[in-house]
Amino acid sequence: MEQQALHAKTNETAEFGNYMAGIFAWMFVGLSISGIIGYLIAQSSDSVKALFLNPISLIALIILQFGLVIFLAARATKLSANTARLAFLGYAATVGIMLSGIFLAYASTSIMRVFFITGSMFLVMAIVGYLTKIDLSKFGVILLMGLVGIIIATIVNIFLRSDGLQTIVSYLGVIIFLGLTAYDVQKIKGIYKQFGTAGNMAILGALSLYLDFLNLFLFLLRIFGGND
Repeated sequence: MEQQALHAKTNETAEFGNYMAGIFAWMFVGLSISGIIGYLIAQSSDSVKALFLNPISLIALIILQFGLVIFLAARATKLSANTARLAFLGYAATVGIMLSGIFLAYASTSIMRVFFITGSMFLVMAIVGYLTKIDLSKFGVILLMGLVGIIIATIVNIFLRSDGLQTIVSYLGVIIFLGLTAYDVQKIKGIYKQFGTAGNMAILGALSLYLDFLNLFLFLLRIFGGND
C-alpha cells in the first residue's frame, strides 16, 4: 500500500512537472515571437516611425492587443486547444510590433543584458512561488492595486514628462511584477490541483507568466537600459 501511494505521488509530481514545463515552453515561444518580430520590424526605421507616428494604426494595434487578451481570458475554457494557442501567439505577435521601438531606443548590448537580468530575477521568483508554503493569494489584491497605481502614474507622466516620476514607477513596477510572478506560479499550481489540465489552463498560465516577464523586462530596461 505504501509503495502504491508513493508510486502514485511520484507520477502526480512528474505529471505536474511536465505541465509546468509546457507552460514555461509556451511562455518562451511567445517571448521569442515578440522579440523576433520586434527586431525584424526595427530593421526598417521608416516602418517603425510610420507606426508610432500614425495614431490610427497605434490605437488599432492597442485595441487588437486588448481584444485578444480579453477574448482569450473569457473564452479559454470554450476554445479548442489550437485556437487558444493561435490567439496567444497572435497576441505575442502584436506585442512584438509594439516592442520594435526598443531596438531603436536602446543599444542591443543593453537589451541583451537586461533580458538576462530579467530571466534571472524571474526564475528566482518563479521558484519562490512554486516552493513557498505561504499563501500568496492574500497579497494578490495589494499587487493588483499597485499595478493599477503604476498604470495611472504612467498615464499621468505622459503629460508631466517627469524623469523622477518615471524612475519611481519603474522601480515600483519591478517590485510589483516580481511579486506577481511568484503569485501567478502559485496560482497556476493551485488551479492544476483543482482542475488538472482541463480548459486550456496551460495557455492561460503561459499568458500570465508571459505578461509578468515582459513587464518586468520593460521596467528593468528603463532603469538599466541607458547605461551603455
